[in-house]
Amino acid sequence: MAYSITFTKAAKRQFDKLPRPAKQRLGDAIEQLTRDPRPTGVVKLSGEDGLYRVRAGDYRAVYQIQDECLLILVVKVGHRREVYRDH
Repeated sequence: MAYSITFTKAAKRQFDKLPRPAKQRLGDAIEQLTRDPRPTGVVKLSGEDGLYRVRAGDYRAVYQIQDECLLILVVKVGHRREVYRDH
């Protein structure tokens, strides 16, 4: 039962702008979510309905798990000081 990964347009743009080493590490962390979307170390965000975050160094990916269609939707990617801000 492998999940597929989809990025929103904004998240894809944010991911593409990351520095190369950060992109590699975060990309590996996101790729591992296909096997287990809720691994150890992943945190469900409080105050946000159904959003989780995975971290790789100083960078984070915020995503939503859609179990009914085996999909992981990455909604936001960025540095830890910026990724949780609404604006």
